[in-house]
Amino acid sequence: MGSSPTLAADAISDLLLPAGQLVIGALVLVTLVISTLRLARRGPTRMGGALLLTGGAVIGLAVIGYLVQLL
Repeated sequence: MGSSPTLAADAISDLLLPAGQLVIGALVLVTLVISTLRLARRGPTRMGGALLLTGGAVIGLAVIGYLVQLL
């Protein structure tokens, strides 16, 4: 008996999922480093507002992730 194509596709996608997450994480890290360097060049006057905005975004994403996990 052969395995069904659905199970084989699920197995392949399960193997590739961590690689995809690694690529996404690397791209986010590169973007974060570049944006931090550009922001640092602009000076401290813009740093306060940017940090508040970034902190709000991080807290918002954490709350959304928590709520989605509850479902």
